[in-house]
Order: sequence, then structure tokens, then C-alpha cells
Amino acid sequence: MANIEKNIIDGLTGLRDWVDDRFPLMQNWNEHLAKYYAPKNFNFWYYFGSFALLVFAIQILTGIWLTMNYKPSAADAFASVEYIMRDVSWGWFIRYMHSTGASAFFIVIYLHMFRALLYGSYKKPRELLWLSGMGLYLVLMGEAFFGYLLPWGQMSYWGAQVIISLFGALPIIGDDLSLWIRGDFVVSDVTLNRFFSLHVIAFPLLIFGLIGAHILALHEVGSNNPDGVEIKKNKNAEGIPVDGIPFHPYYTVKDIFGATVFLIFFFGVVFFMPEMNGYFLEHANFVPADPLKTPEHIAPVWYFTPFYAILRAVPDQLGGVIAMGLATNIFLLLPWLDRSPVKSTRYRGWNFRCALTLFVISFLVLGWLGMQPVTPLFTWMARFFSLVYFAFFLLMPFYTAIDNDKSVPDRVKD
Repeated sequence: MANIEKNIIDGLTGLRDWVDDRFPLMQNWNEHLAKYYAPKNFNFWYYFGSFALLVFAIQILTGIWLTMNYKPSAADAFASVEYIMRDVSWGWFIRYMHSTGASAFFIVIYLHMFRALLYGSYKKPRELLWLSGMGLYLVLMGEAFFGYLLPWGQMSYWGAQVIISLFGALPIIGDDLSLWIRGDFVVSDVTLNRFFSLHVIAFPLLIFGLIGAHILALHEVGSNNPDGVEIKKNKNAEGIPVDGIPFHPYYTVKDIFGATVFLIFFFGVVFFMPEMNGYFLEHANFVPADPLKTPEHIAPVWYFTPFYAILRAVPDQLGGVIAMGLATNIFLLLPWLDRSPVKSTRYRGWNFRCALTLFVISFLVLGWLGMQPVTPLFTWMARFFSLVYFAFFLLMPFYTAIDNDKSVPDRVKD
């Protein structure tokens, strides 16, 4: 038995060495896992990056299975989704995993972004890391929008019609741009085919590339931590950060545990509440698209509603489109708007803490307002909270420069 085990180990070692002579297998393993030293004080908030990778894998795998039975045509799209749900073996399970995964993706991405705000992960030397992450977020929004039309339900159809028509508000190029995006004068079979190709091929490839760039940028500058201390500045005689531990096996085991807990909740939603009372799958989307019948209330899916509320808060259509565009892209300026020398909120003054709290409240309230019908009260509420939302960014150079920050320790705290 011992000889058999030794032969198996020798064979696997020989195979590894054969591959390693032709491909930098062990070099990549050491650089990005075994000898990549991460701060030893990661907490709960550092789960969400790995959760995002997990959900992306779920979306890719379930998406492949869905495309095997989906028909991207206006005549057959809705019926093919119903066929998947009712007649394909485990089709309902795959479809609900995909639809739940879309919402789960944005939940973990928003929490991942909040952690970056909380601990200053966008500040020097992580500007490019932040920009690549924001690029991922914007591409993900496009990916979700293109996929939103594919079920060809009432809300899918009219939501796409409304959003695409917004481009028509742009001066000079607006009408031609809207026509180019749709491929027709209205949302039609041409639009569906166009969005299908972007959703299943072009944007997933973009996401793959940006994930690679994001991870490479992360491992070049090193991970931030709840104390905001740069562990690479304090190394031992072997050049190893004294406040760092190898990512593998310590954080791989931690992430596997976190992923297990996450999947329990994820499949709880898939099995027991996949529609989430209309938030994950709108009730109107179980009705075939009818170009002659407009739904009583058109609203995008929940992860777009904060920006939809900002759009509706501005009386002028062009102004609303500009405000919505700024609301999604202003995050790109954060590394240069924040003038504080301190990264983590643990050592920041009350100016930033209060501003961040108000920003989170405004984002949540705007998300709720974006789901509600238009009324004078809700419109004024949206205008007020839109001002709070933008004030967080536009006033940041001032309130961070005069904030009463605490001194940051030289070493991370356990």
C-alpha cells in the first residue's frame, strides 16, 4: 500500500513538474495564493469579493444551460422561457438560480463597494484597483440591462423601451443613438437579438478581462485592511510582511466557510422565494410583452432604482439623463476627491463618518423611491435625497480636509 501511495505521489509530482516546465503553474500559485501575504486582520466585510467571484461562476454556468433552450426571437422568447420553466428537466431550478444570481451579484457588489468606502480602499496606492473595480461595476450594469430584456415579458419590454428612449434626450446624436441601440424604430426582434449577443458573449468576455485586471492590480499593491495600514512597509529579514499571513490556506479556508453560509441563504431564496415578492422577478414579467399595452407603472429592477429615482427627480429629461450618468460615474473620482491622509473610518473624524452614513441612507431611500409611482411628495423626496447623494462627493474635498482624524498605528491590530 505504501509503495502504491508513493508511486501515485511521484506520478502527480512528475506531472506537476512537466507542466511547470512549460507553463508558470507554481509561480502563479505562489504569487497569487500560497505566498501572497494578506493582512491578518480581515473581517466580515472582506468576504464579498470572493462571493462576487462565486456568483459570477454561477451566472456563467446557469447562463450556458439556459441558452441551450432559449430562443432569441420576439415570437419565441417568452414561450422558450416558459418551456424551460415547465418542460426542461430542472429548468425551473436553473432559471431561478440565474435570476436570483443577478440580484445576489449586485447585493455582494454593493456591499463590496461599501467596504471600500468604509476602509478607504480607493486611496493611494490603489487608484487603479478602484478604477478597474468601477469598470467592472459599470459593465455589470450593462450586462444586467441586456439580460433584462431577454425574457420578453411586459416589464422587460417596456423597461428597455423607456431606458433606450432616454438616449434620445442627448442633443444632436440622441435620436440616431437610440435608433442604433435598438436597431429599429421600436424595441423589436432586432433589439432582442442584439441584446442577446451582447449579454452572452461580448459583456461576459469584458467582465472576465476586468476581473483578471482587478485581481492583478490587487496583488500588485496588496490588500487593504480595516486599519488602513500598509503591511508591505513593515517586513522581516526574509522580506515577508510581519502583519501578513499566506492567503492559502488561511483565507481560502475562511472563504470556503463563508461561501458555504452564503450558498445556504442563496438556495433558500432559490427554493422558497425566487421572486422575492416581485423585487427579483417582477409580476408583470410573467405576462408576454405587448407593444400595444403599457403597464400601469414602469420601473427597473431594484438594483437600478436609486439611479432611476435621480433621473425622475430632475424635471428636464436631458438634465435627468446627465444626473443619472453622473450618479453612476462620479465614483471614479473618489481617489482624488478624498483629501484625508487616513484610509479607515476607524481613525477618521466625524465629518466623514456622518457623510458616509447620510450617503448610505440616501442611496437606500432613492432605491425605494425608484420603485414607487410618481407623486409630488415622492418627487420632492427624490430631489432632496439626490442632493444628499451628490453632496457626499462634491463636498468631500472640503469636509475630509478639515476632519479631526486620529493617528493611525504603525502595525495592524488583531
